[in-house]
Amino acid sequence: MKKVLSLILCAVMLASALAGCTTLEKTETGDYDKGAIIDMYFTTEVYDLDPQRSIIDDAQLKIMSQIYEGLTRLDENGKWKKAGMKNYKIDKDKDGEFVILVTLNYNRWSDGRTVQASDYVYAWKRILDPDNACEAASLLYELKNARAIKEGDRTIDDLGVAAVDTYTLEIQFEQKVDLDQFFETTSSIALVPLREDVITRYVNDKTGEDQWASKGTYIVTNGPFSPKEMVGGSVLRLERSSYYYTNPDKEEVPDKFVIPYRLLTKYETGNAEAQLMALTSGNLFYDGELPLSARAQYASSATVTDMMVTHTYVFNTTNPLFEKPEVRRALSMAIDRNQIVNLITFAKPATGYIPYRVFDSTNGTSFRDAGGVLINASGDESGAKSLLQSAGVTSGSFTLTVRNNEVDMAIADYVAGVWNNLGFNVTVEAVKGTVNAEDNVITNDNFQKLYDNGSFDVIGIDMTMLAPDAFNALSQFAVAYSGNGVDMESETYDLYGHITGYTNPDYDALIESAYAEKDRAARATILHQAENMLVNDMPVIPLVFLQDAYIYTDALSGIKSDYYAARNFKKTQLKDYMTYKAKTDTVDPAAAEAEVAG
Repeated sequence: MKKVLSLILCAVMLASALAGCTTLEKTETGDYDKGAIIDMYFTTEVYDLDPQRSIIDDAQLKIMSQIYEGLTRLDENGKWKKAGMKNYKIDKDKDGEFVILVTLNYNRWSDGRTVQASDYVYAWKRILDPDNACEAASLLYELKNARAIKEGDRTIDDLGVAAVDTYTLEIQFEQKVDLDQFFETTSSIALVPLREDVITRYVNDKTGEDQWASKGTYIVTNGPFSPKEMVGGSVLRLERSSYYYTNPDKEEVPDKFVIPYRLLTKYETGNAEAQLMALTSGNLFYDGELPLSARAQYASSATVTDMMVTHTYVFNTTNPLFEKPEVRRALSMAIDRNQIVNLITFAKPATGYIPYRVFDSTNGTSFRDAGGVLINASGDESGAKSLLQSAGVTSGSFTLTVRNNEVDMAIADYVAGVWNNLGFNVTVEAVKGTVNAEDNVITNDNFQKLYDNGSFDVIGIDMTMLAPDAFNALSQFAVAYSGNGVDMESETYDLYGHITGYTNPDYDALIESAYAEKDRAARATILHQAENMLVNDMPVIPLVFLQDAYIYTDALSGIKSDYYAARNFKKTQLKDYMTYKAKTDTVDPAAAEAEVAG
């Protein structure tokens, strides 16, 4: 009898706890519902959820921030905060080197396994593998032997990062570092942990390429949400991870750490105009990608934030047409960047390569403000023609490759028109996704592969700053810092340089001196010199600094953003969500069955 009374008492206490500590409502059966399903147009389609390949599309960052979490994060003011890291301590005396020990917070992956120190070790070693091209490599070059490993001079097992035990990460540095700056860097989406067992499980037997990041049922994530369905042109379904910071030894409400149950984007509703119409008619609650035709109308009412992203045109400088810097500068000079801003609204003219929110000498200072105007935003067609005349190049045919979305295409059509007026014959190629008939997944490997392989004349990308520090973005153009690895078949193990093919020994020397300089203010001065040189050589054309803009209905509350201008929906609430839920369809049973089978 006492046992029965104890069970009843526990049940009453649990019900009371749920009632007082949860946003969840009860269903007709008296059970607590899972939570709100928030219909939204989150962002344009994303086809690859590998966080180490997130540098060329700003839409990827918006998704990645929902499904992954690193050691630290940057709040809205750019201050680093603990995330996956519980605490750290300095162990300076270990072998006379500068070492820190990082203890992880207790968290679990979306399949229930705990997030472990070995997951960080694997992810960081993957970036530094000489056979793996990854622009994020220089983010880790302060780690012991990191650069030597990427250059093929040491083995990957020599990297100064190790799992001391299940939840303790030991990080050895080449020398003493500014830990505040290091923990700002570890907020990068490129440095989140990854699961070796998952990535190695889903590899294409024929090509050897990773497949885990292109299908929702393959991916295992450690963030607040996990992708449950990814069908290009149809749907993106993110659901609350049942294991995100939850303690299996405690009775915790499902929405203790993440309130919404599901974030649902149905792309089949049509284009951006249709999505906006759905929001204004009450069938959508959040729109994160406003159509070009409506941006001017909503410019004053949308929530607009600067991003650390520069929409950039990348040259293939091995193309004889673009081998002279004067030609590349002329093509840049002719472009009126104010006109591009007028076209897409949520942007600022790129007056340099590094956007405004990247730090200069200290946290909170702006590299762009300190660097000033390096590029005239107004187009100068006559000046461009004169420069082309002096370079001896006044005509030629080439292709401008862009992604198949309305923003990229609108910019490309304008720029192609400008370049055609200079005497060139420019063809715009908008690359679409392709259907994998085997599992009916649409991927965008075509565009990524064209970029990775340098198979382009000029290609348009969103150059994403992977950290709030200019070094990584600028150092990529130096051969030793490109992250593209080593030609292991060459007798001298030559390094692969930047994807553009750009090389300049003077630029390389500047980056080397910036790497060696540990005083942050002095290093910023060197990096400004590097940016000046880069803009003069112009292997890439910075066009506009992109801004993030979104609108939402009064039914939503609790939307936040971080310093990268990525959304935080963990505490977002949907008013009267049960009323809305009763009017909507549940997940397609066939899709749910396929998910379980996967």
